[in-house]
Amino acid sequence: MTAIILVAGVARRLAPLTDATHKALLPVGGRPILARMLDALAWAGVRRAALVVGHCADQVRALAGERVGRMAIDYVVNPEYTRGSVLSLYAARQYLREPALVMDADVLFPREFLRRLLAAPAPSALLLDRGFADTGEEVKLYTRGDRVIALGKKVVPEAWDIVGEGVGFFKCGAEAGPAFVRFLERVLEENQGMNEYEDALHMLVTSHHVGWVDVTGLRWTEIDFAEDLRRAEADVLPHVVRLDGA
Repeated sequence: MTAIILVAGVARRLAPLTDATHKALLPVGGRPILARMLDALAWAGVRRAALVVGHCADQVRALAGERVGRMAIDYVVNPEYTRGSVLSLYAARQYLREPALVMDADVLFPREFLRRLLAAPAPSALLLDRGFADTGEEVKLYTRGDRVIALGKKVVPEAWDIVGEGVGFFKCGAEAGPAFVRFLERVLEENQGMNEYEDALHMLVTSHHVGWVDVTGLRWTEIDFAEDLRRAEADVLPHVVRLDGA
């Protein structure tokens, strides 16, 4: 399995911290967020990580190198990294021919997330946290039974069983991969690459079985704003270190 890590965007909401560096390289507890993610993937037994780079690509390459433990590192360049994330994932579409993990690079999380996601019986699955405060920034997942039926910041289905925040990690099974690529192409055609890959993922969950894995109660954070960095350091990191034992 390959982990496709989207680490190309500029992250203007974190300026000026990200003017001359990528937000995934910002330190939490003295270590870059991306370094923690790569270590977790190697720990989980992932054999290859494909990093989609753009903004500060040389810095990302210098950090990740060619290998982390037994995990090989590939690079995919998205020259249009100032546009939507759909372009970054589409640039790495070759890795969706086989089972893959699609991951945002700006998440601080415990390794238990990967253990649960990879162990989930569904070939395709998303992580869901029911304990979220709805600020309008969250990508919400709506479920019915054992599957996700809708996904997005503004999408609301007529009926659902559970709603939670999506963590930003998607296990894509081999059967779903080609369809996911087709939906990425549709989003590109309709929006000239300005939209996010979650629009294609919403199309996928409405047409294919995508399961969900509950991670409610485990501390994590996506880092979009300076306040997220402060919370990551003071609140989330101690819990992650305690769970990971490192």
